[in-house]
Amino acid sequence: MQAASRESYKVAAERLDAYVRGAEPSAVATTADAILSVADLLRREPRLRRALSDPARSGADRAGLLGELLRGKVDAEALDLIASLVAGRWSAPSELLDAAERLGVDALLAGADSAGELGEVEDELFRFGQVVAGSPELSSTLSDSTVPAVRRATLVDQLLAGKARPITGYLVGVALAGFGGRNLSGALSRLVELAAERRDRQVAYVTAAAPLSEEEERRLGASLSAIYGREVSVKQTVDPSVLGGVSVRVGSDLYDGTVLRRLNESRNALAKR
Repeated sequence: MQAASRESYKVAAERLDAYVRGAEPSAVATTADAILSVADLLRREPRLRRALSDPARSGADRAGLLGELLRGKVDAEALDLIASLVAGRWSAPSELLDAAERLGVDALLAGADSAGELGEVEDELFRFGQVVAGSPELSSTLSDSTVPAVRRATLVDQLLAGKARPITGYLVGVALAGFGGRNLSGALSRLVELAAERRDRQVAYVTAAAPLSEEEERRLGASLSAIYGREVSVKQTVDPSVLGGVSVRVGSDLYDGTVLRRLNESRNALAKR
């Protein structure tokens, strides 16, 4: 998002946090569902998206238009939150859509946090992403927009049945719909990072030839926390092809100490002689 859009989103996010502090997790989940329904409407109706982000109209006018359309169709809390979003300044209609999706997701994560489930939801999203990444056929099916959405959603429900919380399944559905314009893998990763961010944590993606022990993971997390100045949530991927050592990615930072990297560097050095 550009600066004006980020400021507009910040206002709505602060309003969401104030609402969550005094609401039951189940009520927050209902509000989140309503916000995401509005985001879906904005995705399907580009003319409405343009009207609600039109800089030639005042924020109050745009919020009033939204109220006329949605009053009585969504709960009052969702309408208030979306109205605060619409009343802001948006650099482009697409950024209003992205913000509405993000607000709905943030509401879901806030509800999970209030219920004491956010850490588990974060881990379940990551594990599901690992399952998808480990099966090219499954990844292809879930990412294929020509496969009916109902069929893909049913497949996800079958895969997660008894293995994940309902909110995790809901968030996977958001990822399937292309959260923030991302592909499925990118959307799942972003959701993991947003869950960690709400817990004031940074995500470290660790790739190793064999699973790290609990003690190794703890030491690595402590070292990374010292570097980044906040708690780090370590997410492990096992990949025998790296042969040995560890690769760690935190945001745009990559620390690659794998044997495979060293072999590739040696091979490239010999090829230049």
